[in-house]
Amino acid sequence: MATKDKDRAAQLREAKRRQRARQRRAGIVPVQLELPAGLAERLRAARRASTFAADLEAFLDGAVVDLHAWPALRELAWNRRDRWIPADEALALYERNWRFVDAAGLGEPERRLIEQLRARSGGALDA
Repeated sequence: MATKDKDRAAQLREAKRRQRARQRRAGIVPVQLELPAGLAERLRAARRASTFAADLEAFLDGAVVDLHAWPALRELAWNRRDRWIPADEALALYERNWRFVDAAGLGEPERRLIEQLRARSGGALDA
């Protein structure tokens, strides 16, 4: 019986290894978060929803800003290594360093980004 248990354990390990390999090939990576218990429970329940990925994407669109997508912001954040920064930090960078931004050369999409950040955070920047 012990041999049978070992065989089953080996099968389970191999199946898990193949599953992780499939996920890596699909670009799926695990993310470990430390959350309050109630919030973690809600997140576990929410991820079962068919719209979870789209809902998470929409949330992240408002919560973080891609430095690579915005030329003026990228110049202001020249000393940062991360590609993504929280939206409130992006607005703070614009506000603190506005004197270095070529407002006349600012593209319309980046102007809209600044307006969206201001609307969410109540910033005082006049783009």
